[in-house]
Formats: sequence, structure tokens, C-alpha cells
Amino acid sequence: MTSLNKHTLHTIQLEDFEVLNRSLVNGLNQHIDSDNTRKSHHFYGRYENIYIDSQQITQLNDVLDLAREYASQILDKPVDSLKAGLWFNVMNPGDRTTLHQHDDDDELLSAVYYVSVAKDSGQLLIGKPPIISEVTPAEGMFVFFPPDIPHEVTQNNSNECRISLGINIGPA
Repeated sequence: MTSLNKHTLHTIQLEDFEVLNRSLVNGLNQHIDSDNTRKSHHFYGRYENIYIDSQQITQLNDVLDLAREYASQILDKPVDSLKAGLWFNVMNPGDRTTLHQHDDDDELLSAVYYVSVAKDSGQLLIGKPPIISEVTPAEGMFVFFPPDIPHEVTQNNSNECRISLGINIGPA
């Protein structure tokens, strides 16, 4: 990664993500309806944020560690000076995510990590007119962007569920 800047969009494609993603899907399926699972942001008949503790799905720690490492490079800050939190986003056929930002608290950078992506399962739109970046998701891809930039996800037009992890990175 060279000349990264916290004010721009960054995509990073992992290699060998299949085992990690399979573990994340299995953990989500196992814990999604657990009493310990917290859900928020109920829009259009679904919860946009599903919080499962990393003690329940230990592979979430791998994603958090990678997110902090990449964020460290983008923000030019020591990795141990950053913390990261995440949540699952499950988009069934017909679902979309509303326009929003992640600048509620002390976020320095936001990201999404794609776990399960079908063709035509929605595009990530980041920005505001007249400049909007359109990202076609891919399994094993991280997308990093400033938390104060509006973003949304277009409708899932596939016949399959799309699973991603929303991530916020802030000071430790």
C-alpha cells in the first residue's frame, strides 16, 4: 500500500479468504438468533446491524486485526493506537441499506468487509453528488472510507443473501 490517505477510498482484496469467510458464515448462522445477539437499525423490515461478540465467533478477531493493520497504514498511526468494532449486515433478496454516515462518535475511518457476495446483490455507493463512487463488492474485499462520507447499498437483486461486516475504527 503506497500513498494512502484517510480522505480517499481504499479497496484491499485478501487472498486465501475462503476458510475465514466460511467460519464467519457458520458463526453467524449459529448465533444470529441467540439471546446474546444484539440487533439495531430496523429499516424496511430488517435489522441492518447484527452484533455478535468475538468470543462467540473468534474469527471476528482476525477481521478486526486486519482492519486495524490496514487502518494504521491509511491513517499513518501506530496500530496499537487504534481500536475497531464491527457488526454483521445481512441483505436478503430485495433488501437495501439506507443512506447514512458513521461519524457519530470518535470514528477515524470506516470500512466494510465482504463475507458472502452473489452477483447483483447490491453496489456500495459512497459520496454525495456530484461525486459518487460505486464499488462492486467481492468476497474477501475490504473497502475503507472516511466515516463522514454518506454511503448506501443498492437493492440486492440476486436470489441469495449477501453478508458483510461493517467496521468503525477509532482511537484506542
